[in-house]
Amino acid sequence: MKILITPTSLQPGKNDAALAPLKKFADELVFNPTGHPLSEEELIPLLNGCDGFIAGLDSITRKVIAACPGLKVISRYGAGYDRVDISAANEYGVKVTNTPGVNAQAVGELTFGLILAAARKIPYLDKKTKEGFWVRSTGIELKGKTLGILGLGAIGKVVAKCAQGFGMTVLAYDPYINETYCRENMIKNVIFDELVSSSNVVSLHLPLLDSTRHLIDARAISLLPEGAIIVNASRGGIIDEDAAYEALKSGRLSGLGLDAFEMEPPRDSKLLELDNVVATPHTGAHTKEATENMANAAVRNLIDVLSGKECLYLVH
Repeated sequence: MKILITPTSLQPGKNDAALAPLKKFADELVFNPTGHPLSEEELIPLLNGCDGFIAGLDSITRKVIAACPGLKVISRYGAGYDRVDISAANEYGVKVTNTPGVNAQAVGELTFGLILAAARKIPYLDKKTKEGFWVRSTGIELKGKTLGILGLGAIGKVVAKCAQGFGMTVLAYDPYINETYCRENMIKNVIFDELVSSSNVVSLHLPLLDSTRHLIDARAISLLPEGAIIVNASRGGIIDEDAAYEALKSGRLSGLGLDAFEMEPPRDSKLLELDNVVATPHTGAHTKEATENMANAAVRNLIDVLSGKECLYLVH
């Protein structure tokens, strides 16, 4: 039994307790030597000959899956699986699992940190102060403002609670929304256009699908109140980055907080030139607690599938 493990926070010397069951279960463990998510060209030679794969944010394309005929399971280290070609996995009989909910607190807290940072321009002021300047910059208070949450899953619910703690009104849009939960937790369930037209801050917590790609485009941004803030700690392709750039330059948006980009790392992104953009390196789930939870769940899912046991977190 041979297993490839690529998440950068699940390597030798990191989360050894989570790796211990795999060391007992498998004959050989192969690790990511690069320190970054793998392209298909980097992935194929490592994955070839493996029975199982604990996957980070790697590009698991049809070409990758077709090149690895012995592969039986892809266990995603995290909830999202948009970088896995699910159709190809189905065609080649490869099971795909994920770990929904285990990093919700971590991502939710980072999301609210990005909201605060954008509202008060904290990174910009930190930079200028360290450069020797004593800048006066006017931010906004969150109390009394409206937060619109796109995607009221486990992470969105954490963000909603944080916002209510700051005295914000919370709106939510989700095609699969739990209306009972909304009523019990003072969250108003609205349609998409109402949410964006009514929200001072919009927070994205959606998977990247054909239906959500560039959901936040020039039209959606035009509906936002002047000076609104957008925060994305889900998947980069949900925002049309060119439209966001123009809105930030014009002042239509006052701030943008990003933990996810269309291209990662975003080395050539124009957004990084702007002082009103707060950027982090897709690090929402990277807390000690969340990485332990994700590692344990991903390992358990992989062993369950390869042992023929029932796995509760099959994507397909």
